Amino acid sequence: MAKVYVFLADGFEDVEALIPIDVLRRGGVEVVTVSTTDFPLVESAHGVNIEADLQFEQCDFSDADLLMLPGGMPGAANLFDHEGVCKAVCSQAAAGKKIAAICAAPAVVLAQLGLLEGKKATCYPGFEQVLKEAGAQYTGDLFTVDGNITTGEGPAAAFPYAYELLTQLVNKATSDQIAEGMRFKHLMA
Repeated sequence: MAKVYVFLADGFEDVEALIPIDVLRRGGVEVVTVSTTDFPLVESAHGVNIEADLQFEQCDFSDADLLMLPGGMPGAANLFDHEGVCKAVCSQAAAGKKIAAICAAPAVVLAQLGLLEGKKATCYPGFEQVLKEAGAQYTGDLFTVDGNITTGEGPAAAFPYAYELLTQLVNKATSDQIAEGMRFKHLMA
C-alpha cells in the first residue's frame, strides 16, 4: 500500500488538502496528515480546525511514497518557513520520490527550493512569474506532471489533481472507479 504524508500548516486551503486526502483514502492509499504547528489542531485558510494524525516531530518520512503540500495563503508560506518541511521535501526530491504541490505551494515552496528548474509546472494564477524565475515552464493546466513532481493550479483543480495522484500511486482503473463513484465523471460529461 502506498503511503502519503500531507503537510498541514496554519492557513492551508481547505479543499486542496481535504479533497486529495479523501480521494486517496477511498483508493486504498495510506494518508497521514502532519501538523507543522506546535499543536495537533491546524486552522485552515477558512477557519476550519483539522486535527492532524501526527505532529511533524513524530515522523521521519523515509517510508513516504509521496509528500503533498496543499496551497493557500498563508499556508504555503508557513510550509516554506518550516525548516523541517523544506528538508523533508528536498530529501524526497533527492531520492527521486514523488512530491505534489497545489495552488501557491509550487511557487512558494518548490520553486524557492530550486526543485522546479527545467520542469513543467502549474500554480495559482498570479504566482506563475515565480515559477518562470525559478527556471520552470509554466503550463497553466489544472495539473501538470513532470517526472516525480505533480503540481496543481488551485481549488477547482483539487479533484483532477487528486485523481492523477491516485492513478500514480495505485492505478488508472482504481482512479476511474473512485471518480465515477464520486460522480466526478458525470460532472465532466
